[in-house]
Amino acid sequence: MLPSLFLSHGSPVTPLTDIPAKHFLAGLAATMERPRAILVASAHWETERPEVNAVAVNETIHDFYGFPRALYELTYPAPGDAALAEHVLALLAAAGLPGTLDHERGLDHGAWVPLLLAYPGADIPVVQLSLQSHLGPAHHLALGRAVAALRAEGVLVIGSGSWTHDLRRFRGAAIDARDTPDVTAFSDWMNEAVLEGRIDDLLAYRRLAPYGAQQHPTEEHLLPLFVAMGAAMGAAGKTRAERIHASGTYGFLRMDAYAFH
Repeated sequence: MLPSLFLSHGSPVTPLTDIPAKHFLAGLAATMERPRAILVASAHWETERPEVNAVAVNETIHDFYGFPRALYELTYPAPGDAALAEHVLALLAAAGLPGTLDHERGLDHGAWVPLLLAYPGADIPVVQLSLQSHLGPAHHLALGRAVAALRAEGVLVIGSGSWTHDLRRFRGAAIDARDTPDVTAFSDWMNEAVLEGRIDDLLAYRRLAPYGAQQHPTEEHLLPLFVAMGAAMGAAGKTRAERIHASGTYGFLRMDAYAFH
């Protein structure tokens, strides 16, 4: 059975930058069986209630500005999967999380950046699930649990965000700058909590983790972690986690990734 994944997608220029996270993502597909489809919950689609895109071909959304021209020339025209989108919506409704379909939206960079590197052929159907950041971690854990059955159906569930994400701290530091002490403290605490399966502590990370609120001034980039965790939980509410990548950029933006089994 496929794991579910939490991936840090980093800056939009990740595909054009020689960093460890880029090389990790480029080798990711070789580490697992090929999925028949992909469901991705990205930090860059936020809605009032769950929405699932249902399109024939995914548009590549360049939801950023001020980057090199080469970035805007990248496209990821992966097919959609309307039947899967309907199935996801039914699973959510059965779990008491009703939502709607979006027949126009394509893939934002939180979705297409990691997929472009991992599956460059853009030949696997991709469906995107929105976040409801105003509802917090427990809601997103429930979203993941609602779609857990997809993993047995050959669907790869991905939560795409960022392990740390205080972009106010970007001051032109070198891309390979050493992590600051607060970033290290937060990352170490989170890693231990994830590997030890301390779900309740993780749900309260803003109160319990060192510098939790500082590393995520807004929560949208960490909420995909909870979707990924929930998608691997069994009836007993347990999952086995594995850190599959750890690196950082600019001294404050961690690029860690996890698989949940």
